[in-house]
Amino acid sequence: MDSTTKVSSKTRFKTDVEKMSLIYFILCAYGLTQILVYAHIFDKIRPNRKFFKCSMCMGFWVGVFLYSINGYTDLFSFQYNWINPLLLGCLSSGTSYVLDMVIGDKGVRYENNN
Repeated sequence: MDSTTKVSSKTRFKTDVEKMSLIYFILCAYGLTQILVYAHIFDKIRPNRKFFKCSMCMGFWVGVFLYSINGYTDLFSFQYNWINPLLLGCLSSGTSYVLDMVIGDKGVRYENNN
């Protein structure tokens, strides 16, 4: 009974760490996407194309970039294979877009359509 408790607590700890790793990835992707799309410091060098003004488009490539550097950070770690860049790019794109639509410069956006 004691060994079962140890195994289950180790398994639970691993899944908790994996969940936090995914949250760290999403927050890093959102933050980097926001900086690249909206930061005034990049206004002079940011090309005047829709791609660089779209949090969904930029979010995808930010996710792929973060995947490519995940071996250099302890915040998140994903296996290097062929499908993870696509999946993490899509995750980053979707969450960056949703968070961009929900959170604005003045906090949480609220629209009253009445």
